[in-house]
Amino acid sequence: MNYDYRAEADALDAEVLRAIARRHVESFDDLALRIFAHQLRYNEPYARYCESLGITICASPTNWREIPPVPAAAFKEAALCTFDPSRAEIIFETSGTTTGSGGIHYMEDARLYDASLLAGFDYGVVTDAPDPLRYCMLLTSPAQSPRSSLSYMMNRAAKAFGDGAESWYVGGDELQTERFVEDIAEIRKSGVPVCIAGTAFAFVKLLDDLKLRRITHALPLPSGSRIMETGGFKGRTRIVDRGELYSHLADTFSLPPNHVIGEYGMTELSSQYYDSDYHQANRVKSAPPWLRSYAVDENGNKLPAGVVGALVHVDLANRSSCVAIQTEDLGAIIDGGIVLIGREERAELRGCSLDAESPRAAAS
Repeated sequence: MNYDYRAEADALDAEVLRAIARRHVESFDDLALRIFAHQLRYNEPYARYCESLGITICASPTNWREIPPVPAAAFKEAALCTFDPSRAEIIFETSGTTTGSGGIHYMEDARLYDASLLAGFDYGVVTDAPDPLRYCMLLTSPAQSPRSSLSYMMNRAAKAFGDGAESWYVGGDELQTERFVEDIAEIRKSGVPVCIAGTAFAFVKLLDDLKLRRITHALPLPSGSRIMETGGFKGRTRIVDRGELYSHLADTFSLPPNHVIGEYGMTELSSQYYDSDYHQANRVKSAPPWLRSYAVDENGNKLPAGVVGALVHVDLANRSSCVAIQTEDLGAIIDGGIVLIGREERAELRGCSLDAESPRAAAS
């Protein structure tokens, strides 16, 4: 059979974009399997990996849970994409490990990633928020970190949902706490609702800095404000309790618990999870309809709901790379969402949150 890559890719992209716009996927199985077949034809490293597992076009899976997930670490070993990576419109790189080696996610164009991140952010963060918000990022800017998926994501979100006056508070490898405090004081006077976004350890560093400055009283943000924390509770030497951190943030900025929102994403994915249950320390996070997950044991066997294992994600917006990703993140499937537990003991420490553990504040 003859295949036309461009026509096939465009048709699949259009179908995923329609699903994102409608927040509804007609048949997740059907679309996931067609994207997988497309990737078997054009993503050579992934096809070789699948062939080693006995999966080919002639012996393909019958549902989305049978699609072979590529380990996230494989993005450090090969260009896992369906196109010539020199034509990538977006290149994201993980922030590395203890060895300094990061993985690279090549994306053919920005349409699917942008549509997915904005639809997810709209539903997970700014639903019922005043419009627009002022965005304050405890992150490096895209100019400083052009291959950071987190910086890119927050820049796009601020441009789409913000008041045009966003600020970034990591520069020169330091968290600029003094400037942040001064800006927050002005924002409080103006009454403009704000969204403060950052990694877990960036917020830990901020709270520590406020304590050192003897700012122990609440800094109430304008009504409708919220905080978005982007993951990473475990570092090289310090463990941060999620519930404790969120409680301190809510108290410091006088926010209700449901306005301190946890996000979970990966450089290797195009879509994100957001908190949907705020009534327990281990919050349930929900995904948009085009992202589904399950947990596996150490042998790759699928686990029932409620049992902790390594998380596998199937993301339809990953059309030009790999639709199924196996992570080193531990969690369980609960109420159709996920509860994050941590990382596998043998997993390499990596991620944007680790930088904030050292004097170099959070840089994704």
